[in-house]
Amino acid sequence: MINMKHMKLLYTGKAKSVYEIDSDTVLMEFRDDLTAGDGAKKDTKSKKGALNAEISAKLLELMEDNGIPTHFIEYQKPNRHVAKKVEILPLEVICRNIATGSLLRRYPFKAGQKLSPPIIEMGYKSDEYHDPMLNDDIALALGAASSREELDEIRQITLKVNRVLKDFLLPRGIILVDFKLEFGYDSSGKLLLADEISPDTCRFWDAGTGEIMDKDRFRQDLGSVVEYYEEVKRRILSQI
Repeated sequence: MINMKHMKLLYTGKAKSVYEIDSDTVLMEFRDDLTAGDGAKKDTKSKKGALNAEISAKLLELMEDNGIPTHFIEYQKPNRHVAKKVEILPLEVICRNIATGSLLRRYPFKAGQKLSPPIIEMGYKSDEYHDPMLNDDIALALGAASSREELDEIRQITLKVNRVLKDFLLPRGIILVDFKLEFGYDSSGKLLLADEISPDTCRFWDAGTGEIMDKDRFRQDLGSVVEYYEEVKRRILSQI
């Protein structure tokens, strides 16, 4: 277990803190904070951070096992990841399999409509500007991406993540509705999947009942947030 006492705090986000271990490695601490609406709605739920850390560790290991390079190195109980230090791109990459959430407010989709092929959207990471959606020209003009080839590579990796996650989750009774990814470059210039894959960054629905099993329970005041995160963990760690 790494001692955090003398570590340099590099970043404090809405639900994670990142500390420097050395020039190439960081420690990510998953906190119990919950936020929604660009941080306008806030709460804390005991054990939430630990649940996300364990769930995300399993799913990032799944990505590595399927040839998708990530920044994940090691899970440390109860709520920490050791990870490669990366320069995060200011992009939020969203993959949608079912129409819900903000998509319904912006376009005339029907709630629950299946999207085939899946929709990929990219947003500019900025609370000040409320994470606006980007097209390729805007992403390049802002410097959020370096080239169209880079954007195409990110899309292809995202589609592969989608396929791997769907194939893993559905036999465990979880529908992958949509999810958000982040990417970054390590010190060698390699593009890596970064951040986390958890109920904070994905929409998960129970395949049998349609029950919400993710952070929408907090957004929509449905209650039992931690209980559903625990159920997601139980299913994800189960052997089939």
